[in-house]
Amino acid sequence: MRKRKQDYLKDVVQHIDITKHNVVPLVEAMGATAFQARNLYRASTIYDRMLSDKDCTIILTLAGSLISAGLKKIVYDLLKNNMVDAIVSTGANIVDQDFFEALGFKHYLGTPFVDDQELRRFRVDRIYDTFIDEDELGICDNTVAKIADSLEPRPYSSREFIREMGKYLVSNAKVSDSIVLIAYEKSIPIFVPAFSDCSAGFGLLYHQWYKSDNHVSIDSAKDFVELTRIKLASKETSILMIGGGVPKNFTQDVTVAMEMLGYEARMHKYAVQITVADERDGGLSGSTLKEACSWGKVDTSYEQMVFGEATILFPLLAGYAYHKKNWKGRKEFRFNDMLDEVTAEKLAVK
Repeated sequence: MRKRKQDYLKDVVQHIDITKHNVVPLVEAMGATAFQARNLYRASTIYDRMLSDKDCTIILTLAGSLISAGLKKIVYDLLKNNMVDAIVSTGANIVDQDFFEALGFKHYLGTPFVDDQELRRFRVDRIYDTFIDEDELGICDNTVAKIADSLEPRPYSSREFIREMGKYLVSNAKVSDSIVLIAYEKSIPIFVPAFSDCSAGFGLLYHQWYKSDNHVSIDSAKDFVELTRIKLASKETSILMIGGGVPKNFTQDVTVAMEMLGYEARMHKYAVQITVADERDGGLSGSTLKEACSWGKVDTSYEQMVFGEATILFPLLAGYAYHKKNWKGRKEFRFNDMLDEVTAEKLAVK
Protein backbone atom coordinates (compact mmCIF):
# COMPACT_ATOMS: atom_id res chain seq x y z
CA MET A 1 0.00 0.00 0.00
CA ARG A 2 1.29 3.46 -0.90
CA LYS A 3 2.57 5.32 2.16
CA ARG A 4 1.27 8.67 3.33
CA LYS A 5 2.98 11.41 5.33
CA GLN A 6 1.07 10.48 8.49
CA ASP A 7 2.46 6.95 8.29
CA TYR A 8 5.88 8.37 9.17
CA LEU A 9 4.61 10.78 11.85
CA LYS A 10 2.78 8.34 14.06
CA ASP A 11 4.70 7.09 17.12
CA VAL A 12 5.80 9.96 19.38
CA VAL A 13 9.21 10.08 21.10
CA GLN A 14 8.68 9.78 24.87
CA HIS A 15 10.97 11.75 27.19
CA ILE A 16 12.76 9.86 29.98
CA ASP A 17 11.62 10.76 33.50
CA ILE A 18 14.57 10.37 35.89
CA THR A 19 12.33 11.02 38.90
CA LYS A 20 10.63 7.64 38.36
CA HIS A 21 13.77 5.48 38.27
CA ASN A 22 16.16 5.30 41.22
CA VAL A 23 19.41 4.27 39.52
CA VAL A 24 21.67 4.93 42.52
CA PRO A 25 22.26 1.22 43.33
CA LEU A 26 23.02 0.45 39.66
CA VAL A 27 25.48 3.33 39.25
CA GLU A 28 27.17 2.55 42.57
CA ALA A 29 27.57 -1.08 41.47
CA MET A 30 29.35 0.22 38.36
CA GLY A 31 31.96 1.76 40.66
CA ALA A 32 33.33 -1.71 41.36
CA THR A 33 33.54 -2.67 37.67
CA ALA A 34 35.78 -1.29 34.92
CA PHE A 35 36.09 0.76 31.75
CA GLN A 36 33.35 3.32 31.03
CA ALA A 37 31.04 1.92 33.72
CA ARG A 38 33.53 2.90 36.42
CA ASN A 39 34.14 6.24 34.69
CA LEU A 40 30.39 6.89 34.71
CA TYR A 41 30.25 6.16 38.43
CA ARG A 42 33.06 8.62 39.16
CA ALA A 43 31.49 11.24 36.88
CA SER A 44 28.19 10.82 38.72
CA THR A 45 29.86 11.34 42.09
CA ILE A 46 31.59 14.47 40.78
CA TYR A 47 28.26 15.90 39.60
CA ASP A 48 26.81 15.08 43.01
CA ARG A 49 29.79 16.87 44.57
CA MET A 50 29.02 19.95 42.44
CA LEU A 51 25.49 19.96 43.86
CA SER A 52 26.78 19.61 47.43
CA ASP A 53 29.05 22.63 46.92
CA LYS A 54 26.29 25.18 47.49
CA ASP A 55 28.30 28.20 46.28
CA CYS A 56 29.36 26.54 43.03
CA THR A 57 27.69 27.61 39.78
CA ILE A 58 26.85 24.64 37.53
CA ILE A 59 26.91 25.22 33.76
CA LEU A 60 25.33 22.55 31.55
CA THR A 61 26.52 22.33 27.94
CA LEU A 62 24.49 20.51 25.30
CA ALA A 63 25.66 19.40 21.86
CA GLY A 64 24.20 16.80 19.56
CA SER A 65 20.54 16.04 18.93
CA LEU A 66 19.50 15.41 22.54
CA ILE A 67 16.02 16.84 23.04
CA SER A 68 14.59 15.14 19.96
CA ALA A 69 16.03 11.85 21.27
CA GLY A 70 13.97 11.86 24.48
CA LEU A 71 16.20 13.74 26.94
CA LYS A 72 14.13 16.92 27.29
CA LYS A 73 12.54 16.11 30.63
CA ILE A 74 15.94 15.33 32.16
CA VAL A 75 17.16 18.86 31.42
CA TYR A 76 13.79 20.27 32.50
CA ASP A 77 13.98 18.48 35.87
CA LEU A 78 17.57 19.63 36.42
CA LEU A 79 16.44 23.23 35.93
CA LYS A 80 13.29 22.79 38.01
CA ASN A 81 15.25 21.45 41.00
CA ASN A 82 18.12 24.00 40.88
CA MET A 83 20.59 21.36 39.66
CA VAL A 84 21.80 23.61 36.80
CA ASP A 85 22.39 27.39 36.91
CA ALA A 86 23.12 28.19 33.24
CA ILE A 87 23.02 26.40 29.89
CA VAL A 88 25.28 26.74 26.85
CA SER A 89 23.88 24.80 23.91
CA THR A 90 23.68 24.28 20.20
CA GLY A 91 20.68 25.99 18.65
CA ALA A 92 18.98 22.79 17.53
CA ASN A 93 18.40 21.56 21.08
CA ILE A 94 16.92 24.84 22.27
CA VAL A 95 15.02 26.11 19.22
CA ASP A 96 14.35 23.32 16.70
CA GLN A 97 13.61 20.80 19.44
CA ASP A 98 12.55 22.25 22.81
CA PHE A 99 10.89 25.47 21.60
CA PHE A 100 9.41 23.46 18.72
CA GLU A 101 7.79 21.01 21.16
CA ALA A 102 6.64 23.88 23.38
CA LEU A 103 4.63 25.16 20.39
CA GLY A 104 2.76 21.83 20.44
CA PHE A 105 4.74 19.83 17.88
CA LYS A 106 6.36 16.42 18.31
CA HIS A 107 9.30 14.26 17.35
CA TYR A 108 8.47 10.80 16.07
CA LEU A 109 10.08 7.38 16.21
CA GLY A 110 11.59 6.55 12.84
CA THR A 111 14.35 4.47 11.27
CA PRO A 112 17.52 5.08 9.25
CA PHE A 113 16.43 2.26 6.92
CA VAL A 114 14.08 4.37 4.87
CA ASP A 115 13.80 6.01 1.46
CA ASP A 116 15.05 9.55 2.15
CA GLN A 117 13.85 10.70 -1.27
CA GLU A 118 10.34 9.71 -0.23
CA LEU A 119 10.76 11.53 3.08
CA ARG A 120 11.75 14.63 1.13
CA ARG A 121 8.61 14.40 -1.01
CA PHE A 122 6.50 14.23 2.15
CA ARG A 123 8.51 17.05 3.82
CA VAL A 124 9.57 14.77 6.65
CA ASP A 125 13.04 15.47 8.07
CA ARG A 126 15.13 12.66 9.56
CA ILE A 127 17.47 12.86 12.57
CA TYR A 128 19.02 9.38 12.36
CA ASP A 129 16.07 7.31 13.65
CA THR A 130 13.62 10.09 14.53
CA PHE A 131 11.32 12.06 12.23
CA ILE A 132 10.10 15.66 12.31
CA ASP A 133 7.52 17.48 10.20
CA GLU A 134 9.24 20.10 8.01
CA ASP A 135 6.03 22.14 7.72
CA GLU A 136 5.74 22.35 11.52
CA LEU A 137 9.40 23.32 11.71
CA GLY A 138 8.57 26.17 9.32
CA ILE A 139 5.99 27.41 11.81
CA CYS A 140 8.74 27.40 14.45
CA ASP A 141 10.96 29.47 12.11
CA ASN A 142 8.16 31.95 11.52
CA THR A 143 7.47 32.23 15.25
CA VAL A 144 11.10 33.23 15.81
CA ALA A 145 10.66 35.91 13.11
CA LYS A 146 7.47 37.10 14.81
CA ILE A 147 9.29 37.46 18.14
CA ALA A 148 12.12 39.37 16.44
CA ASP A 149 9.58 41.69 14.77
CA SER A 150 8.13 42.53 18.19
CA LEU A 151 11.45 43.64 19.72
CA GLU A 152 13.23 46.96 19.76
CA PRO A 153 15.75 46.90 16.88
CA ARG A 154 19.23 46.51 18.40
CA PRO A 155 21.89 43.85 18.94
CA TYR A 156 20.89 41.15 21.44
CA SER A 157 22.87 38.36 23.02
CA SER A 158 21.42 34.93 22.29
CA ARG A 159 20.55 34.77 25.99
CA GLU A 160 18.43 37.91 25.72
CA PHE A 161 16.62 36.61 22.65
CA ILE A 162 15.97 33.19 24.19
CA ARG A 163 14.60 34.95 27.24
CA GLU A 164 12.12 36.69 24.91
CA MET A 165 11.23 33.27 23.50
CA GLY A 166 10.49 32.12 27.04
CA LYS A 167 8.36 35.20 27.63
CA TYR A 168 6.41 34.35 24.47
CA LEU A 169 5.78 30.84 25.79
CA VAL A 170 4.22 32.12 29.01
CA SER A 171 1.05 32.78 27.00
CA ASN A 172 1.55 30.43 24.07
CA ALA A 173 3.14 27.17 25.31
CA LYS A 174 1.19 23.99 24.60
CA VAL A 175 3.20 21.89 27.11
CA SER A 176 4.35 22.48 30.68
CA ASP A 177 7.80 20.86 30.49
CA SER A 178 9.63 23.29 28.20
CA ILE A 179 13.29 24.04 28.93
CA VAL A 180 13.00 27.54 27.44
CA LEU A 181 9.90 28.30 29.49
CA ILE A 182 11.17 27.09 32.87
CA ALA A 183 14.50 28.86 32.28
CA TYR A 184 12.52 32.08 31.77
CA GLU A 185 10.46 31.49 34.91
CA LYS A 186 13.53 30.73 37.06
CA SER A 187 15.74 33.40 35.45
CA ILE A 188 18.26 30.82 34.22
CA PRO A 189 20.36 32.01 31.26
CA ILE A 190 20.56 29.94 28.09
CA PHE A 191 23.34 30.81 25.64
CA VAL A 192 23.53 29.58 22.05
CA PRO A 193 26.83 30.97 20.71
CA ALA A 194 26.12 29.77 17.13
CA PHE A 195 22.54 31.05 17.19
CA SER A 196 22.03 31.28 13.44
CA ASP A 197 22.84 27.59 12.99
CA CYS A 198 19.26 26.43 13.71
CA SER A 199 15.62 27.44 13.21
CA ALA A 200 16.45 30.76 14.85
CA GLY A 201 18.73 31.48 11.90
CA PHE A 202 15.87 31.04 9.42
CA GLY A 203 13.59 33.19 11.55
CA LEU A 204 16.16 35.95 11.83
CA LEU A 205 16.94 35.66 8.12
CA TYR A 206 13.27 36.31 7.35
CA HIS A 207 13.15 39.16 9.90
CA GLN A 208 16.27 40.91 8.57
CA TRP A 209 15.36 40.30 4.92
CA TYR A 210 12.16 42.30 5.26
CA LYS A 211 13.50 44.76 7.84
CA SER A 212 16.93 45.29 6.38
CA ASP A 213 17.34 48.86 7.64
CA ASN A 214 15.95 48.46 11.17
CA HIS A 215 16.22 45.03 12.69
CA VAL A 216 17.23 42.78 15.55
CA SER A 217 20.67 41.16 15.35
CA ILE A 218 22.55 38.67 17.52
CA ASP A 219 25.82 39.75 19.13
CA SER A 220 27.84 36.60 19.84
CA ALA A 221 30.58 38.63 21.54
CA LYS A 222 27.97 39.81 24.04
CA ASP A 223 27.30 36.15 24.83
CA PHE A 224 30.96 35.84 25.78
CA VAL A 225 30.81 39.00 27.89
CA GLU A 226 27.70 37.81 29.72
CA LEU A 227 29.03 34.32 30.44
CA THR A 228 32.24 35.91 31.72
CA ARG A 229 30.13 38.09 34.05
CA ILE A 230 28.56 34.90 35.43
CA LYS A 231 32.03 33.47 36.04
CA LEU A 232 33.08 36.65 37.85
CA ALA A 233 29.92 36.63 39.98
CA SER A 234 30.49 33.00 41.04
CA LYS A 235 32.64 31.81 43.92
CA GLU A 236 33.34 28.59 42.01
CA THR A 237 32.17 27.18 38.68
CA SER A 238 31.71 23.71 37.25
CA ILE A 239 30.76 22.25 33.88
CA LEU A 240 28.55 19.29 33.05
CA MET A 241 29.14 18.66 29.35
CA ILE A 242 26.94 16.49 27.16
CA GLY A 243 28.77 16.26 23.85
CA GLY A 244 31.43 18.77 22.84
CA GLY A 245 31.71 21.33 20.06
CA VAL A 246 31.14 25.06 20.43
CA PRO A 247 29.24 24.86 23.77
CA LYS A 248 32.15 23.00 25.38
CA ASN A 249 34.88 25.36 24.21
CA PHE A 250 32.82 28.51 24.76
CA THR A 251 32.19 27.58 28.39
CA GLN A 252 35.75 26.55 29.10
CA ASP A 253 37.10 29.77 27.58
CA VAL A 254 35.68 32.09 30.25
CA THR A 255 38.63 31.28 32.51
CA VAL A 256 41.00 32.55 29.79
CA ALA A 257 38.75 35.61 29.36
CA MET A 258 39.15 36.46 33.04
CA GLU A 259 42.92 36.41 32.71
CA MET A 260 42.77 38.60 29.61
CA LEU A 261 40.64 41.14 31.50
CA GLY A 262 43.10 41.30 34.38
CA TYR A 263 41.23 39.14 36.89
CA GLU A 264 42.55 36.09 38.71
CA ALA A 265 42.14 33.17 36.30
CA ARG A 266 40.14 30.66 38.36
CA MET A 267 39.79 27.35 36.54
CA HIS A 268 36.50 25.47 36.61
CA LYS A 269 36.65 23.49 39.85
CA TYR A 270 34.66 20.47 38.63
CA ALA A 271 34.12 19.14 35.12
CA VAL A 272 32.42 16.11 33.61
CA GLN A 273 32.04 15.29 29.91
CA ILE A 274 30.06 12.59 28.13
CA THR A 275 31.19 12.17 24.53
CA VAL A 276 31.63 9.62 21.76
CA ALA A 277 34.40 11.67 20.15
CA ASP A 278 38.06 10.67 20.09
CA GLU A 279 40.96 12.89 21.15
CA ARG A 280 43.48 11.44 18.66
CA ASP A 281 42.53 13.66 15.71
CA GLY A 282 42.94 16.84 17.76
CA GLY A 283 39.24 17.60 17.46
CA LEU A 284 37.58 19.70 20.13
CA SER A 285 34.72 17.39 21.08
CA GLY A 286 37.07 14.59 22.13
CA SER A 287 39.80 16.70 23.70
CA THR A 288 40.19 15.60 27.30
CA LEU A 289 39.58 17.70 30.40
CA LYS A 290 43.16 16.93 31.39
CA GLU A 291 44.24 18.65 28.17
CA ALA A 292 42.03 21.63 29.06
CA CYS A 293 44.04 22.07 32.27
CA SER A 294 47.09 22.98 30.17
CA TRP A 295 45.07 25.93 28.84
CA GLY A 296 44.10 27.03 32.35
CA LYS A 297 40.46 26.02 31.84
CA VAL A 298 39.73 23.01 34.05
CA ASP A 299 41.23 21.89 37.35
CA THR A 300 42.18 18.21 37.32
CA SER A 301 41.22 17.45 40.93
CA TYR A 302 37.60 16.64 40.08
CA GLU A 303 37.28 15.93 36.37
CA GLN A 304 36.08 12.90 34.46
CA MET A 305 35.65 11.96 30.82
CA VAL A 306 33.05 9.29 30.00
CA PHE A 307 33.21 7.89 26.49
CA GLY A 308 29.76 6.73 25.47
CA GLU A 309 26.46 7.76 23.96
CA ALA A 310 24.45 10.43 25.77
CA THR A 311 21.01 8.83 25.46
CA ILE A 312 22.34 5.94 27.58
CA LEU A 313 24.69 7.71 29.98
CA PHE A 314 23.01 11.06 30.70
CA PRO A 315 19.86 9.50 32.26
CA LEU A 316 22.07 7.40 34.56
CA LEU A 317 24.30 10.30 35.63
CA ALA A 318 21.42 12.74 36.13
CA GLY A 319 19.24 10.11 37.79
CA TYR A 320 22.02 9.25 40.25
CA ALA A 321 22.41 12.89 41.29
CA TYR A 322 18.66 13.45 41.49
CA HIS A 323 18.03 10.48 43.79
CA LYS A 324 21.05 11.25 46.00
CA LYS A 325 19.12 14.46 46.80
CA ASN A 326 22.14 16.63 47.58
CA TRP A 327 20.55 19.29 45.36
CA LYS A 328 17.97 19.96 48.06
CA GLY A 329 18.50 23.38 49.60
CA ARG A 330 20.47 24.75 46.62
CA LYS A 331 19.55 28.37 45.98
CA GLU A 332 18.43 29.94 42.72
CA PHE A 333 21.23 32.08 41.32
CA ARG A 334 18.85 33.86 38.88
CA PHE A 335 21.69 35.10 36.67
CA ASN A 336 19.27 36.46 34.04
CA ASP A 337 18.17 39.13 36.52
CA MET A 338 21.78 40.22 37.03
CA LEU A 339 22.56 40.31 33.31
CA ASP A 340 19.33 42.11 32.39
CA GLU A 341 20.11 44.78 34.98
CA VAL A 342 23.53 45.40 33.40
CA THR A 343 21.95 45.66 29.93
CA ALA A 344 19.25 48.04 31.17
CA GLU A 345 21.89 50.32 32.71
CA LYS A 346 23.89 50.42 29.47
CA LEU A 347 20.80 51.18 27.38
CA ALA A 348 19.77 53.93 29.78
CA VAL A 349 23.18 55.59 29.38
CA LYS A 350 22.73 55.59 25.58
